[in-house]
Amino acid sequence: MSDSEQSTNTGSSDAPFGDLKRNWGWILALGIVLVILGTIGLGMTAFLTLASVLYFGILLLVGGVAQIIHAFKARGWKSILLSLLIMVLYIASGIVVIRNPVAASALLTLMFAGAIIAIGMLRIVIGFHLRGFRNWMWPILGGIIAILMGTVIIMGWPISGSWVIGLFVAIEMMMNGWVTIAIALAAKNAGPPSRRFI
Repeated sequence: MSDSEQSTNTGSSDAPFGDLKRNWGWILALGIVLVILGTIGLGMTAFLTLASVLYFGILLLVGGVAQIIHAFKARGWKSILLSLLIMVLYIASGIVVIRNPVAASALLTLMFAGAIIAIGMLRIVIGFHLRGFRNWMWPILGGIIAILMGTVIIMGWPISGSWVIGLFVAIEMMMNGWVTIAIALAAKNAGPPSRRFI
């Protein structure tokens, strides 16, 4: 095998990772931190829920301010009144969410539960469309689990509004951490071993 072919093969095994292969230690540390924070978050779901809802309210206010700036920079635009209406809705929604994050989290949780149930139903329909193919039961099983989750959230509403959002934030943080750890280890093991890891 020529040197050019060998370098091409080596480069192709490292190509998806780029500089990540040399710095896999930092990515591994980030993944571990995310898993730890997510695990801590599981015990603080009420706090995470309120923090997430307040963050959402702040984003709405920022969006409203951005609409104001857009309105002043778009003089003569025919839809300026609609843009101002959007601005009012953003700012009003942001103020309502920030002033009463508990009520906002309850409402968002109810909407979230409804969305989960709808997604579950769609997954079941997809599963039946795939009937006759291999693994066609998995979408149906996933759909049933989603419907059960949504039903449990609705049955516990409005109390579930105090912990559901925080629970999902904590789980997402943990899952992101495990994925980051997996990527770091895959980068470390790709191609020839690298001496530099930090």
